[in-house]
Amino acid sequence: MQVIKATNHSILFNENCYTYLNDILLVTTFSKVFILVDENTASFCLPHFLSNITTEINLEIIELDAGEQFKNIDTCTQLWQTLLDLGGDRKSLIINLGGGVITDIGGFVASTFKRGIAFINVPTTLLAMVDAAIGGKNGVDLGTLKNQIGCICEPKAVLVDTSFLETLPTQQMRSGLAEMLKHGLISDKNYWDKFKTLSSLNTEDLDALIHQSILIKNKIVTEDLTETGLRKTLNFGHTLGHAIESYCLQNQEKESLSHGHAVAIGMILASFLSKEKELLSKEEYHEIKYIINEYFDTVDFSENDIEQILKLLIFDKKNEFGKVQFVLLTKIGNCVINQFCDDKLIKDAFFDYNYK
Repeated sequence: MQVIKATNHSILFNENCYTYLNDILLVTTFSKVFILVDENTASFCLPHFLSNITTEINLEIIELDAGEQFKNIDTCTQLWQTLLDLGGDRKSLIINLGGGVITDIGGFVASTFKRGIAFINVPTTLLAMVDAAIGGKNGVDLGTLKNQIGCICEPKAVLVDTSFLETLPTQQMRSGLAEMLKHGLISDKNYWDKFKTLSSLNTEDLDALIHQSILIKNKIVTEDLTETGLRKTLNFGHTLGHAIESYCLQNQEKESLSHGHAVAIGMILASFLSKEKELLSKEEYHEIKYIINEYFDTVDFSENDIEQILKLLIFDKKNEFGKVQFVLLTKIGNCVINQFCDDKLIKDAFFDYNYK
């Protein structure tokens, strides 16, 4: 797969990842190199990663507990202190080896430690490969509210080794699939159509789909790095998806949903809103709902659930002047930003989703 050029860095794939990394470790003088992992990537990914690195530099491994619940400022404080204790300085490098939690928090810690040090993202989940590690967004949650604290700061490189996907359970693969479906819905109908026959695809086909998904996101990001316009399209399904994810995290009576599962539901809801506002045809709405429900289990939402989710919408980062802003579809492959939908219409979307 060909190297993809981002704004100020490159996204490299498979064998090119380790050629690049070994070269940069050889020619660049880093005072310290830290590898940030969680307990899962320490077991399943770190041995493979280290076996491909050739360097005389001492590598310091920093391991975190796994899970979204640890993606917070308290963990950042511990990491900043650990970097100090281990002699980190402005010439240090952090390599974030993990899923979206690791690349998000690792990028944020690197971007703020000593006013910013170099970091490289090595995503190990499908979600991180096609979304979280791409685009320079770094941050942490505030309580159960997603990504309320953060910054936009690009990595030195993103290294995508798709062999890490062999370590993932099905649920984690589906979480990344949601973002790939989103890329098709907002910008490329031909890409979306490929997911209608996903079961017949082989590993090489999947690599090509990952590469194309990253191309789609990277093109949008390079045109609008700081999200003043076009980049907002990447939030399709996320306004309600994040609220659903946060609600399930804070409600012990609800089963926690993966990010991708929550976004998948959010995309169905946003597609309904698009139809009701006469932007999207009924036929395309039903196609979207059918395809997404093929990959993701439906979740029942009570009237109380819906009311509580609506209250969380006000915390969405895309809101302006207290108004909830939605990304809606005009057709499969095209969308519009900054759309307002009232509570009644949003409730109707949930009721339609509940109607199997």
